[in-house]
Amino acid sequence: MNFKELMYALALQEAKGVGAITAKKLISIYGSATQLFEAHQEKRIEKEVNLKLFQQLFSKASLAKAEKELNRAVSKGLKCLYYQDENYPKDLLNCADAPLILFQDGGGDFNQYQKVISIVGTRNMSNYGRGFCAELIAAVKEYQPLIVSGYAFGVDICAHLEALKNNLPTTAVLAHGFATVYPNEHKRFYQEMKESGGFLSEFIYDEPPLRNNFLKRNRIVAGISQATIVVESASKGGSLVTADIANSYHKDVFALPGRTTDVYSKGCNELIKNHKAALITSGEDLIAQLGWKKSTIKEPKIVQPQLFVDLEGGEKEIYDLLAVNAMHADELSRTSGIPIYKVSNFIFQLELKGLIQVLPGKLIKRI
Repeated sequence: MNFKELMYALALQEAKGVGAITAKKLISIYGSATQLFEAHQEKRIEKEVNLKLFQQLFSKASLAKAEKELNRAVSKGLKCLYYQDENYPKDLLNCADAPLILFQDGGGDFNQYQKVISIVGTRNMSNYGRGFCAELIAAVKEYQPLIVSGYAFGVDICAHLEALKNNLPTTAVLAHGFATVYPNEHKRFYQEMKESGGFLSEFIYDEPPLRNNFLKRNRIVAGISQATIVVESASKGGSLVTADIANSYHKDVFALPGRTTDVYSKGCNELIKNHKAALITSGEDLIAQLGWKKSTIKEPKIVQPQLFVDLEGGEKEIYDLLAVNAMHADELSRTSGIPIYKVSNFIFQLELKGLIQVLPGKLIKRI
């Protein structure tokens, strides 16, 4: 797509009061974003938008901002995926509220992957959820799916790292622009992820990780894949929103059941109970329900993750605390003063590196 069309489309995407559905309707009426913006001289769109919005759309400031942001994206090496182009994720095209433009950092052609699954869940992941996530991704490895998630603590980063561990491509959908990496603790995985399935975001470069952005991000996670798997969730949470959105898109939704007394299984149990998700307890369940057959297409080349050799910050502190005795995660949190959700993440990273072992009773010891 040419620069001019992208610039006008980005101005339209960034305009307050214009959602993706309205934006696409306007582009459809006038043939292109360029023709839409140029039509303002004849005032041919006042029937579709009110006068105040009309003036905002075509202000010099909005066009200058769009041009600046597009130039910056290009200078940073980002790809701009326009919804009318062949490289725009095909499964997302069927979602009416999908963004006009997605920015991509790293990765290749998204549409090279015949099978795409999204894995979501709580940031407060348990060993039960972690074990299921690892088993699930190992089971689907031979079918060569792309694993999509949101790069957050807990289930998200577990899904990404397990995909890398199994030499599967993985893409993170961000709730902010590419000027930052959120959470900060995941900066160390960025290059590996970039060389794998890369990152996607609908937000301009400097957009911070605002709360509402995560809800917007969830619709892309739900829409970009053929199926969404909820690993663990409390009775309220972003992953349940993602599941609802996936259902509204008529996508397959699956959930891992758990004990009724487990806080972070309540959301999954409710999804299953209310027929919003199919029950799965293994990777084989997922494969059977999706009717997958082994791909005959050559597996895309994925860069192997680098071996971690040094420990820094919280990981080192947790590892050092385990020098004498095995400890529980909550004990490590109290002793170190590190929040439990971060401790859980550090435990997961150390376990992946083969430096610690989680024993029965959830005791953690050094190897």
